Amino acid sequence: MAESATMAPLWPTDRATLEKESRVTFFRSGGPGGQHRNKVETAVRIFHPPSGITVTSTERRSQFENRELAWERLIQKLKAKNYRPKKRKPTKPPRSADRKRLEAKKRRGQTKKDRKLED
Repeated sequence: MAESATMAPLWPTDRATLEKESRVTFFRSGGPGGQHRNKVETAVRIFHPPSGITVTSTERRSQFENRELAWERLIQKLKAKNYRPKKRKPTKPPRSADRKRLEAKKRRGQTKKDRKLED
């Protein structure tokens, strides 16, 4: 069976299903932000075992904001991985394209011939 854009996606991208399938871990992110950022585990890592995708978010000082950002990134990556381009239908080039190409070739050949005669 040929693959196409109409086939069902390999991995679901709805949040409820992803929350059941994924593992969420929290860790200290480090970097600027002071004591709050250095002592509290605000960074979020989400691992999706079926697809093997891991995303992290460490930008915000709030664990909640980082978690939301990480879920958005995971969904975005899964959508990109689910994308299948449509199968290309080969088409025959129009006769006018052949005619134009041959005329251009003839003109070019004539230009070269004229150059030869000048020598």
